[in-house]
Amino acid sequence: MSTPFPPHALHDYALLADGERGALIGPDGAVVWLCAPTWHDEALFAALVGGGGGYAVTPRQAHVPGGHYEDGTLIWRSRWITTRGIVECREALAFPGDPDRLVLLRQVRAVDGPARLDVVLDPHAAYGRAPLDEVRQGDDGVWQMRTGGLRLRWQGASSAVVGEGGLRAELELRPGESHDLVLECAATSLPREPPRAAELWAAAEAAWRRAVPPLERTIAPTDARRACAVLRGLTARGNGMVAAATTSLPERAEEGRNYDYRYVWIRDQAYAGQAAAAAGVHDLLDAAVRFVTERLLVDGPRLAPAYTVHGGPVPDQRELDLTGYPGGFDRVGNQVRSQFQLDGFGEALLLFAAAARAHRLEDDAWKAAAVAVRAIEERHGQPDAGVWELDARRWTHSRLACVAGLRALATAAPRHPLAETCARLADTVLASVSTTGVHPEGRWQRAPDDPGVDAALLLPAVRGALHADDPRTAATLAACRRDLARDHFVYRFRHDERPLEQAEGAFLLCGFVMALAEHRQGHPVEAYRWFERNRAACGASGLYAEEFDIAQRQLRGNLPQAFVHALLLETAARLDHEPGTHGGLRGR
Repeated sequence: MSTPFPPHALHDYALLADGERGALIGPDGAVVWLCAPTWHDEALFAALVGGGGGYAVTPRQAHVPGGHYEDGTLIWRSRWITTRGIVECREALAFPGDPDRLVLLRQVRAVDGPARLDVVLDPHAAYGRAPLDEVRQGDDGVWQMRTGGLRLRWQGASSAVVGEGGLRAELELRPGESHDLVLECAATSLPREPPRAAELWAAAEAAWRRAVPPLERTIAPTDARRACAVLRGLTARGNGMVAAATTSLPERAEEGRNYDYRYVWIRDQAYAGQAAAAAGVHDLLDAAVRFVTERLLVDGPRLAPAYTVHGGPVPDQRELDLTGYPGGFDRVGNQVRSQFQLDGFGEALLLFAAAARAHRLEDDAWKAAAVAVRAIEERHGQPDAGVWELDARRWTHSRLACVAGLRALATAAPRHPLAETCARLADTVLASVSTTGVHPEGRWQRAPDDPGVDAALLLPAVRGALHADDPRTAATLAACRRDLARDHFVYRFRHDERPLEQAEGAFLLCGFVMALAEHRQGHPVEAYRWFERNRAACGASGLYAEEFDIAQRQLRGNLPQAFVHALLLETAARLDHEPGTHGGLRGR
């Protein structure tokens, strides 16, 4: 049943996204990952993880692939240099997305010389298990079909023939000629009339122009806009932002560390909102605040670490009996639903404080903030899974994140009735963690029973949990430079006695946090070095995964990883200003 779309290195994939779902497209013009109707639903094209289904537009001649995003959008231009000329395929999901219907646009153009291309459409719902059936062609040449519970309609391939590998067609274009392909998919009925490609393209272009501002007050405007576009593309109409578009892409080959990130992590949502606040992208900030507010008001101190984009529970983890991406396996769902992560409450308060400084925190959010404060008061002494989602312990980072959030909110709204409570509780939590979380050499340690260095411990100080000149802040930064840094990349922590690079890849989130930490210490040259080194660790499309394999120059983990793009955006904005000019960076 499966169409042979061989896997590529993650470096080579681009993302198409419309807020409601995302597609990965390879250098061969094959869409090998797309879930429908929304992010966490079963994949329609699952070749990326060894399932069935794919949708490819590929030159017939020998070719060299390339491509780029149109600035400030997730409109991708696949580009192939062939033995006969240059061919491009403009690719996008219609934006903003309709929750009930996806529309995938592809426009092929013979840029220089004639073009001959092979087109294959082989959709199979349920990660490739559902057959393709009820395939029929109307008098207008438009194809309609079903797979699983999904209805599909395909325009632009009237000459296609149906075979064992789905629908196949050949396109021949004269120099300068272009041709549109439009694929629609819905779980319910499709509109009676097929849409017009030109109108969909025009609407998507206009929507992206509205969605992504110029971001000229950053040190890397082009990359900042791309990061903003990624965060937009991963954020649904219900305000939730998925952590990544994919599942089961391994962090380390054969290590078993591959997970499903197609859900909304409260922590990641807060990171994105704070980045949006730093860059002045206020509607993206508002979306983050609304999602976190709703979940706190519903779940209170029992706030889960992650939810679906609809605010529902994350499904239990299971395997699909597929081969998986090479080096990984086929895992969907996530065990995070059973964890307690204390730092999520602190990150929520940091998000609310960012909104308050921008005068965008409304009454419901203040009520949610009070819930988060109460949860910290009740639960700060309990073991939790922490930022890295490990065994439940009294992780130092979790408590310092709460201190940072409490202090940020108290400072952002000093006259609010909640401010005094926040300030008092911050002092209480800091005093408690200071008795158990400080290493004899004067730095913060991971937990009372773990003296190790952890790059996550840099972030609460960046957020204002402590003064910039607090000796524990400086000692922690020095220890991270000494024990966790290699060539201006950073590893999270030491897993065991193996060399760092043998345990996992460098963690790009931590690289950008190092830049912020150096900036706050008044070391602008070092801050820029960290920023530029980690900014370079992207794929050919400019996307970032969770980790970067320094030796092999390869991306590792799910793609694209939202929190890496969020920290890139925030760092690009903050490094354009002096330390202390943003609320979260001000010393206390």
